[in-house]
Amino acid sequence: MSTRAKKSTVNRIIDANINRVKEGLRVCEEVTRFILNSRTLCLELKTLRHEIDSIAKGLAAKKELLRERSVQKDVGRNMGGNELNRDSLQDIFFANIQRAKESVRVLEEFSKLININSALRFKRVTYKIYAVEKK
Repeated sequence: MSTRAKKSTVNRIIDANINRVKEGLRVCEEVTRFILNSRTLCLELKTLRHEIDSIAKGLAAKKELLRERSVQKDVGRNMGGNELNRDSLQDIFFANIQRAKESVRVLEEFSKLININSALRFKRVTYKIYAVEKK
């Protein structure tokens, strides 16, 4: 794989997982805000979303990430699995906090190819998400 192809692929993975982690955290944020009425948890989740943005700046410019986005060619876009199965508000929260944890782990791993400091920061975010999940 050429260096350009490798960078393109890594940026595509990073872009997808930044979106995924932020989407998952945002759903959890809405649960804590409107259902649990917890200002504290809502603020913790919002802060984590913004921290993801801050860390991502150390990886690639948003313009670079968007250039690599290819929704039409994404072979995984129609693989739904259990995404349509939710029986409770708790199911929604836990499915989305899991989504966030998985995505931030992917970001940690692929960041190691670009910026070790970003990888370490993503690792710390993972533990913050674990703590919010437990609360």
